[in-house]
Amino acid sequence: MDFFISNAYAQAAAPPGGSLFTFLPLVLMLVVLYFLMIRPQQKRVKEHAAMIAALKKGDEVVTNGGIGGTLTKINDAFLTLQVADNVEINIQKQAVATLLPKGTLKNL
Repeated sequence: MDFFISNAYAQAAAPPGGSLFTFLPLVLMLVVLYFLMIRPQQKRVKEHAAMIAALKKGDEVVTNGGIGGTLTKINDAFLTLQVADNVEINIQKQAVATLLPKGTLKNL
């Protein structure tokens, strides 16, 4: 009857420190993930927040939708953007994607 059921034998004891080496690849992947994805994203968010805080009347900006214009009014959450003569639109502050150098829109 031994050919139907194999004998079960106890396994050898694991070497000390074996659990550390088991989790080492996972820890290394998390460190790489942090430095390649999380940290650069946090840096971009801080730079964008600093740019939004530094906006002032007369700055030329481009929105996330690609609309360019000059800031005429700045409130707590919204900006008024002049996109053409006698045409102003209200946008959220967070919708500003880029701050342009002075005179960029005048040259177009």
